[in-house]
Amino acid sequence: MESTDTIPQTEMKNEIDWSGKTILVADDVYTNFLLIEAILKGTNANVIWAKNGQEAINQCVDHDHIDMILMDIQMPVMNGIEATREIKRLRTDLPVIAQTAFTMDFDEKTLLMAGCSQVLTKPLIPDLFIKTLKKYF
Repeated sequence: MESTDTIPQTEMKNEIDWSGKTILVADDVYTNFLLIEAILKGTNANVIWAKNGQEAINQCVDHDHIDMILMDIQMPVMNGIEATREIKRLRTDLPVIAQTAFTMDFDEKTLLMAGCSQVLTKPLIPDLFIKTLKKYF
């Protein structure tokens, strides 16, 4: 029997309707993008991918309909910190949520000072991930 104290993730996602919202996932690892896309399945969000920081900037310039960015920090071409700084110059109100497995390399203060709204560590915990995104929608 299910506990009434917690809502299973699938039910929580079914209560969320992010129709019309576009989330850009900037991550050089395609399987990480697929994982995030799977976690967000059922929320009706449009999820798009950039494989490095420069692509994330280009997509923000080309598409003003992006509502949130999930930014990996360690990427080739341009890392997430540099990309976040540039994106925040273009769109100060755009939430950028850092996601990193390298918490020792980048302290949270550095990421927040670069313009990130919040920092999540990998591996992502689906319930916490959804609750975090919900705060910005």
